Amino acid sequence: MSDIAGPTAADVRTAVEALKAALDGHLAAIERRAAESDDDTAVREGEVHAAFDELAAAGEAYDELLYQVYDEVTPFEIPGGDTLPEYVGPDSPGSLSVLIRRDYTVVEPQRLLFQAQRIVDLDPESVEIDEERAEDAGRDLHVALGVIFGEFEPDEIATRHQEFGLEEGDATLWVTAGDEPSEPGEWLSAPFEGADPEQVVCRFDVSTAFDDGEFD
Repeated sequence: MSDIAGPTAADVRTAVEALKAALDGHLAAIERRAAESDDDTAVREGEVHAAFDELAAAGEAYDELLYQVYDEVTPFEIPGGDTLPEYVGPDSPGSLSVLIRRDYTVVEPQRLLFQAQRIVDLDPESVEIDEERAEDAGRDLHVALGVIFGEFEPDEIATRHQEFGLEEGDATLWVTAGDEPSEPGEWLSAPFEGADPEQVVCRFDVSTAFDDGEFD
């Protein structure tokens, strides 16, 4: 039997007081940055980043102790360094790129074929594929997918995926920063080739792995 004592309720109380102090420090750093002149922006930005890291560490420590002592967790999640590398992009971005990936599983192909054929039957002129291929919308999944994704915006498909026989998988959204906007047509041949994790301003992930505890 180990003689090492586990964390106590007092440790949890100490951790939550440290978290409160880190919250105050984070807000104070943000307020100082907002009040300073442009000449001090870089310095204040560094203070905000440092306060953010301190807040993240305090939140993680409190959450871990809370679970160990009381078998409870907090509803907060502060993204850490394991998700993205340290940001090295411009402090004042001149352009933004939004990169979205959503995965689906085709669980009811007949439903997908039916919906595609229905679109073709209702308004053949709205279909963004040639007339000859459109005739196969109710028989060919490749054609059906072209009809569905050509007719509806990705966000609408995401909210109505069950109507099209699809099941949601993992999803992610990256907002990346740049200095200058891209030239028209510059990246169309390889749209995701230049995605640089070090340029990501913020990232949002959706996955059942988070619910199951399979992914940290």
